[in-house]
Amino acid sequence: MGVLVAALGFGATLGCCVFSAPRYRGPPTAHFDGKRFRNLSGRGTGRTGDFFKWMTHRELGPWREWTDAEPGPPPPQRVGKGQLRVTFVNHATALIQMDEVNILTDPIWSERASPVSFAGPRRVRPPGIKFEDLPPIDAVLVSHNHYDHLDVPTLRRLAREHRPHIVSGLGNKALFDSKGVAGATELGWWQSVAIKPGVRVSAVPAEHFSSRGLCDSDRTLWAGFVVEGEAGGVYFAGDTGQGPHFEQIRERLGPIRLALLPIGAFRPEWFMGPVHLSPVQAVQAHRTLEAGTSVGIHFGTFRLADDGEDEAPNLLAEARGDARFWLLGFGESREVP
Repeated sequence: MGVLVAALGFGATLGCCVFSAPRYRGPPTAHFDGKRFRNLSGRGTGRTGDFFKWMTHRELGPWREWTDAEPGPPPPQRVGKGQLRVTFVNHATALIQMDEVNILTDPIWSERASPVSFAGPRRVRPPGIKFEDLPPIDAVLVSHNHYDHLDVPTLRRLAREHRPHIVSGLGNKALFDSKGVAGATELGWWQSVAIKPGVRVSAVPAEHFSSRGLCDSDRTLWAGFVVEGEAGGVYFAGDTGQGPHFEQIRERLGPIRLALLPIGAFRPEWFMGPVHLSPVQAVQAHRTLEAGTSVGIHFGTFRLADDGEDEAPNLLAEARGDARFWLLGFGESREVP
């Protein structure tokens, strides 16, 4: 959602000409009509009227101006075969360590989630892990092209210093190539690729949309990912609303040992609901997936919607009941049972 907020101030023409991403070109499929991708549920994303209604009737929850928190300790360099460790960095950025492989999800260390450095959603706290403290990164999963998930400066630095295998949805490789980010593979839903011997990543459906400007809506594919190895299955949802995909993922790629599920940027629910989970819906998804453990992501870093900074964590604590659904601190790591 951050791309839309940022783009308003720059004007429709500038947004179209400068910020829009390259468009995917390929044969029609069940969820691609030859021009645009669509969700499994059939829900569309071209809701311009609803967007302007939201922008003119906002009820903003409270956020602190800045939290100057100390970073967490450096994670271990690697974990052994069959082991699984997760570190929450910030927003949708998490470090997955399994089977001697290190994987980052939607990495963002930038000050803003925006196409420019002087405007757009600004972080309210530093990343939970210093970039310099990262272990060697073998793979990066990029769920879609919104600025709070596909952060070019961070990806450039990762490509330069770590040379990871980057995995994303159809159409995004052209953007990576144009920005000098090498090592990308693009996948359609249910396609997979090996990132290391014995560790495989599959792209899975999500209920969301894509755009970096005002003229490229749904022209590249959004996705979640399931990583499979000796340590089991790890699901990273990226950005998603409720939909039939959770049951499909459980049936086709389960069981899920660890699920990373978004809980924030969910208000107002009449507008955000089709593309963002609420904390209550995230707990429902955890149960549908039959996940052993889930971790909440996508909260407390950038002010993207109307929920307050602490609202999603507080609601998750109320809704999870006896579910093993962790709310990790920024920079906190845990071994996954």
